[in-house]
Amino acid sequence: MRIVCIGQAAFGEKVLQKLTERGEEVVAVYTPQDAAGKRNPLKELAIQLGIPVFQPRSMRVSEIYEEYTRLNPDLNVMAFVTSILPDSILNYPNIGTIQYHPSLLPKHRGGSAINWAIINGETKTGITIFWPDRGVDTGPILLQKEVEISPDDTVGSLYFEKLFPLGIEALVESIELIKRGMAPRISQDESQATYEGLCTEKDAIINWAASIERVYNLIRGTNPQPGATTYFHGKKLKIFDSKPIHDIAGGLPGQIINSSADGFVVSLKRGAILVQKVQMDKSFKMEATEFARQARLEIGDRLGE
Repeated sequence: MRIVCIGQAAFGEKVLQKLTERGEEVVAVYTPQDAAGKRNPLKELAIQLGIPVFQPRSMRVSEIYEEYTRLNPDLNVMAFVTSILPDSILNYPNIGTIQYHPSLLPKHRGGSAINWAIINGETKTGITIFWPDRGVDTGPILLQKEVEISPDDTVGSLYFEKLFPLGIEALVESIELIKRGMAPRISQDESQATYEGLCTEKDAIINWAASIERVYNLIRGTNPQPGATTYFHGKKLKIFDSKPIHDIAGGLPGQIINSSADGFVVSLKRGAILVQKVQMDKSFKMEATEFARQARLEIGDRLGE
């Protein structure tokens, strides 16, 4: 079975590595153009393995289609793809195209599925391998696997420790099902579908008057990107690592009520948040204690103003 791998980043690299280790015939890799100063691990591995690499500016031009069809692929494997492929390429292989998505479709269609599951306080999510069509994450389902969202999971921990390795396993399992002629095409239940846009800074502004659960879920659901945003003395302050403190009271919402070697504590209506890692404006991320020292943070100071 002649496979074209379309993807990027570490996930695309690990998928390619797994496929070639298993002896699958990967005839080409398509990956985005290199970004200045950034590695392209998928491209690097493909070159190391002697697999042709293509980096078109767009997959929609006729020259790319002609180049692609000469590969005579049986299957496209989409491993971390952020753009929609044209139907001419999506449907060209005789078997079709399969794609990885980090949610239990049809819930959380869109490019920030992991963020929104945590922000919403959900306790489970998973991965879906599906047959993409011209919609956004709307094609028939081939395979799904469920995972728990732990109370202290961040986007980073949920993805890299759970959804990343599970996705690689699921793509391999899906290819095996395809080879055996046992791969289903289960229509998504549109009555259960949700779609959210990309989680951006405007979605990540902390309301210190909200409940401790909402504030903590927002912080961990935007860690490491885009970062939960508040303000200190009119300057943007992003909060990353944190812990909820339920058995504490005192202070106005957003007010600093304690500071220690572990970070500084921000008051809420009920409870508080221990802030451990932050980023001020365009500076580097730093420990909250170091920020408190540099900014001369004092008990009684208030965030969000």
